[in-house]
Amino acid sequence: MIRLPSISLAYKAPRQAVGLLNSLRPALLSSSIRTTVSLPRTQLRTNMSGSAAFLEAVKARRSVYTISSDSTIPDEKIEEIIATAVKHAPSSFNVQSSRAVLLLGDEHKKLWDITIEVLKGLVPAEQFPTTEAKIKGFAAGHGTVLFFEDQESIKDLATRIPLYQDRFPTWSEHASGILQYIVWTALEAEGLGASLQHYNPLITPQVLATWKLPTSWALVSQLVFGKPTAPAGEKSFEPVEGKRFLTFGKK
Repeated sequence: MIRLPSISLAYKAPRQAVGLLNSLRPALLSSSIRTTVSLPRTQLRTNMSGSAAFLEAVKARRSVYTISSDSTIPDEKIEEIIATAVKHAPSSFNVQSSRAVLLLGDEHKKLWDITIEVLKGLVPAEQFPTTEAKIKGFAAGHGTVLFFEDQESIKDLATRIPLYQDRFPTWSEHASGILQYIVWTALEAEGLGASLQHYNPLITPQVLATWKLPTSWALVSQLVFGKPTAPAGEKSFEPVEGKRFLTFGKK
């Protein structure tokens, strides 16, 4: 029997961790050993081929509303995830109109204080305590990612390619949705819980003014995240095959 040393995989060095596992693979394959590497929800599934690992992350992504101000990964890793997603998320004609702002600490709390103040003048008094409690739940998280679409980039694209000018705003929304999903799923894969909120356009003027952002940036959504303190609720599914997904021409 081969005894393997205990393996500690740190979030800060995922590539090194993969390399360590790969270096051990020949010993594992040549021996009748059954070993388990214990990790948080971020698991390195080296035995998954092709799309399997990606689809596991897709299935694991859920709306998590009960979160704390703790994080399962360093803020630098969160920045890396968002920057990578912004760079590589596709967009129509490669216009790259999506923008993102990460709010942490007091800046994160400031966003939800702004939201409470805005809603206070709009929500009926008898309903406001419930609304306020909900917003404070978001403020209790670790951070928020603000997603925007730069309208100047979209207008410029319409000028250059007028044939599709009426379609670019819709395609811009598609690109933003892809970016949001990438970030959301990646944070989930790192053990964080998140939920997507839409308090725009109500808070858009205050957001642009507070963080001195370009007025051409249209706020699309707010992804609030933190360490989960309770699991996501049950989720039901409508039938897929024959109703939501069809195939033609299969041989």
